[in-house]
Amino acid sequence: MASDRLEKLRRLLELEPDDAFCLYALAQEYVKAADHEQAIACFDRVIAVEPAHGYAYYHKARSLEAMGRTDDACATLRSGLQAVSPGADAKAHRELQEYLQSLGG
Repeated sequence: MASDRLEKLRRLLELEPDDAFCLYALAQEYVKAADHEQAIACFDRVIAVEPAHGYAYYHKARSLEAMGRTDDACATLRSGLQAVSPGADAKAHRELQEYLQSLGG
């Protein structure tokens, strides 16, 4: 089932490689499969296409933390806080701050 979703998302990306929504969905599928390296690569692509996508930073940091890379997770959250305006997405900005604080960053 999960592999079906992965394949469908990959096919959609062939048609529109810079579709941030599709890239984000693909990253989340990789997270579900515990393939954090692939998830991080997809989150990076989301950020490249849509630099103010707060939840791409948030979930990239979660994957990094899951891999034991807490310092990298903190750096990702700091980058997200710089990219995401509290006025544009207050909820995402607050969640990035809270997550960073929970990691001691």
